[in-house]
Amino acid sequence: MKLSASRDTILKPLQSIIGVVERRQTMPILSNILLVANDNKLSVTATDLEVELVAETSVTVETPGKTTIPGRKLHDIFRALPEGKDVEISVNADRVTVKSGRSRFTLSSLPAADFPTVDEISAQQVLKLDRQEFRNLLDKTHFSMAQQDVRYYLNGLLFETEGDTLRVVATDGHRLAMAEMELSDSVEGKAQVILPRKGVLELQRLLGDDGQIELALGSNHIRVQLQGIRFTSKLIDGRFPEYSKVVPSNVTNIAIADRALLRQALQRAAILSNEKYRGVRLDLEENGLRIQANNPDQEEAEEVLEVEYGGSRMEIGFNVNYLLEALGAVSEEQVQLGLGEDSNTSCLIKGPTTENSKFVVMPMRL
Repeated sequence: MKLSASRDTILKPLQSIIGVVERRQTMPILSNILLVANDNKLSVTATDLEVELVAETSVTVETPGKTTIPGRKLHDIFRALPEGKDVEISVNADRVTVKSGRSRFTLSSLPAADFPTVDEISAQQVLKLDRQEFRNLLDKTHFSMAQQDVRYYLNGLLFETEGDTLRVVATDGHRLAMAEMELSDSVEGKAQVILPRKGVLELQRLLGDDGQIELALGSNHIRVQLQGIRFTSKLIDGRFPEYSKVVPSNVTNIAIADRALLRQALQRAAILSNEKYRGVRLDLEENGLRIQANNPDQEEAEEVLEVEYGGSRMEIGFNVNYLLEALGAVSEEQVQLGLGEDSNTSCLIKGPTTENSKFVVMPMRL
């Protein structure tokens, strides 16, 4: 294998896929990336057996072929080379040589045949989506995923298609985030898949510019085709909780507040909240909200805000971090807090005129 291209042409696909390559692997081949050169194209593949990323770029191929090479080292070499320089990559037996100007690097390689790749997935549904809208769904929900929960199905994001709607839901058992977008074409039936946490974060990193993406949902994999990049991830095999039962339906007490002012007040109160439990108390009365926090050192914080509220007086406690993350995902200038009759009911947070994204935070005893 022998090819040449400018440094920037090869660095871009390397940067797209390098997030999947971990420095310390139980299998040495997973520290490598797969290079395939033919038809004046270079394909670069990285995988951790859960997520696979493939990026393509145009190069000048003198001798077609394929090999694997230490991913992080190759990425670091290309980053360190001067911009705009021409680079030549050649393979001789189990050695890969990278030349640029007076710089020369020789790296070890492993056989390309040993590199694990995902074959074509049997897609049950293929959706064409606006990249920015899809990115928005992930941004509004990913923070509610669980981290290393024994209920493994919570350590990911639910994708659900129904009719002309794509819905994304995340929950860790203490809070829930849900966002949906309209599909240009309706789909038959109802499909649910759970994308693991690492796949979600990697996908967020890749979704940048405007344009279209193709989302394919299979029985064991999910695949997203972006411009020049193909993302494939295994799915979590499990049954996601019936999230609709968690979303409060009997919201009788509704407060509407300025989102930025409420967020700032909560951030200030959080400074003196218990570092372990992060609890704050909300005291709602007619057109007023009092936020209180304290900690084991007998320190206290109190914030008073004007809000639109005509319900019954109530006190309720919440994890302040959960409230702040939900408020950060609301895109309107005002925010609506919906509560039930007592302090044991969850809080439904959303924009006053928004129905396509909702956030639920469970109360906590203080």
